[in-house]
Amino acid sequence: MVKLVATSVVRGSHQGESHGGVYLIDVGNQSVHQVVDWNTMDIDWQGRGWDRGLRGIAFDGDTVFIAASDELFAFNRDFEVQDSWRNPYLKHCHEISVFERTLFMTSTGFDSILGFNLDDRCFDWGMHIQSARFKFRPSPFDPSSEDGPLLVNKLHLNNVHCTAGGMYITGLHTGGMLLFNGREIQMAVTLPEGSHNAQPFREGVLFNDSVDDVLRYSGPGDGNEDRAMAMPTYEPEHLEHQASIREGIARQGFARGLCVVNERVVAGGSSPSTICLHDLEANKTLVSVNLSMDVRNAIHGLEVWPF
Repeated sequence: MVKLVATSVVRGSHQGESHGGVYLIDVGNQSVHQVVDWNTMDIDWQGRGWDRGLRGIAFDGDTVFIAASDELFAFNRDFEVQDSWRNPYLKHCHEISVFERTLFMTSTGFDSILGFNLDDRCFDWGMHIQSARFKFRPSPFDPSSEDGPLLVNKLHLNNVHCTAGGMYITGLHTGGMLLFNGREIQMAVTLPEGSHNAQPFREGVLFNDSVDDVLRYSGPGDGNEDRAMAMPTYEPEHLEHQASIREGIARQGFARGLCVVNERVVAGGSSPSTICLHDLEANKTLVSVNLSMDVRNAIHGLEVWPF
């Protein structure tokens, strides 16, 4: 069965504690191997998530790219750091996506998407998204200049997904999945407030509904293909750091992290860090693998491990 790679963020963790990691998950034998324990100290510790943990995952040849809040890391397949890059306009990154020879990154703190040139290994493209009454306007900028956007997080962009059909962008407050065709931005499909990981799939859209704690597929037609796969939850006495629930820092079932395994099977993440495989054709969950019972520990990035 498939092997997956996931990143996590430990919400509300304190300086000196681990605040995220990278995991390899062999779904077939339900084994989990934590390959990176992310305990860097030089981050901003305010808020719940903020700069904590690791985020989006992408691949280019033998290189594994993983984003932190304001830095892009290149690992080899043994998870040894090979290089890293920062940019003044990269802040609170969420998901990332490779298309052709560019790695695109959500810069949530700037309501922007940044492009990292995989050949020249530099940031050479930026697009700020301006919005008013659910009309969106792309504003290109040079991320190597001082003429970029202000630090404003209005849309809370959390996902970018690129195909030959265009760049799909979603945020907590975009109202849906946006499509940038190289010239303009249009609403591709409306989605519930608080969605994560939205992407075109088959003839519909696949996304995490993080408010209702389900992974959803919305298909074409009269809704016969629509699916809502519930996130797993655990008995409270089995959870670690339960005080964070009472304090509003974390909760069970928070749906985030999603990847396509094949045309009928998808993988989704939730908190406390758990990965599920869902068969959309059969409308059932095939397997669930728990990584941690710390309710603060939430999946962020999730991809099929290609090696």
